[in-house]
Amino acid sequence: MNAYQDYIVKMIEKLVNIPSPSGYTKEVMSFLEEEAKGFGFACEFNRKGGLIVTVPGKKEEAIGLLAHADTLGAMVRSIDANGNLIFTNVGGFTLQSVEGTYCKIHTRDKKTFTGTILSKSPAVHSYDDARTLERTEKNMLIRLDEEVTSKAEVLELGISSGDYISFDAMFRATENGFINSRHLDDKASVAVLFALLKAASETKWIPDSTLKIMITNYEEVGFGASYIPKEVTELLAVDMGSVGDDLNGTEVAVSICAKDSRGPYDYEMTSSLISLAKGKNIPYVVDIFPHYGSDVSAALSGGNDIKGALIGQGVHASHGTERTHVKGLMATFDLIRAYLGMEL
Repeated sequence: MNAYQDYIVKMIEKLVNIPSPSGYTKEVMSFLEEEAKGFGFACEFNRKGGLIVTVPGKKEEAIGLLAHADTLGAMVRSIDANGNLIFTNVGGFTLQSVEGTYCKIHTRDKKTFTGTILSKSPAVHSYDDARTLERTEKNMLIRLDEEVTSKAEVLELGISSGDYISFDAMFRATENGFINSRHLDDKASVAVLFALLKAASETKWIPDSTLKIMITNYEEVGFGASYIPKEVTELLAVDMGSVGDDLNGTEVAVSICAKDSRGPYDYEMTSSLISLAKGKNIPYVVDIFPHYGSDVSAALSGGNDIKGALIGQGVHASHGTERTHVKGLMATFDLIRAYLGMEL
């Protein structure tokens, strides 16, 4: 099992360092397509750019597994008179969580620039309200790593409104198993699902039902899996498990979500996952996520005739400087295998 654990950690590091805010995901999807084809599985894309990997089974009726490769990010809203960028959020996060973060600006003509996200009062030595200024979009800016002092000079670089902004991941794996990085939501789960593909390829495993592994690219803005292949009857979202407040989640276990902000998950599926975790001695918790919605919710809202459930490794400080643990990642991997009946 260590080979799959090592693969997951290395895959997370690769993925979090590929910029992919919602809607700017072609590079990461191309990378994942090549990885899946390397394992011998057929791939296709839906019209939104989401990836679908098929593992042929004994039945045409399909089970769907999904995770999302899109992340939080931003977009250039305007350029101020001093040559700083004003931005708008892509996805839901607190501005405090990105203040001081290094970032990249991706222009429409394929240029990349670097910068830093700051408040408009970034130094206690210079501004009376450095500590008290409310962190809202109108009070934030991006300081470009370019010698510019005007809007015209920034425009001459080729930067303009509508250009995407990605946040540096700051990946770090510790010797005692912690994984620190932005974008663990949900690239950690993508890595887990690709470890499953690796295992299926190496063992020549044939599932009972055909397996559709879907990697969506608009989850952070609410409609990643609004369409799924019609042959899918059962859908398991693999996303992060929330940690904090009165929640049960922990970074060293898999969270099984019974209900999130959009409502309860399928009772039989959720109960079966709990039973599997108990029976296989997989570290798990059952939880409620009050500020959370998943791709299963998007699929149900899109009118798909499915039943669905949600699991994922615990992630601390989600939508910020996130952290999980290899124990939680492997618990998630093991629960998915149990759900599918895959023995290693």
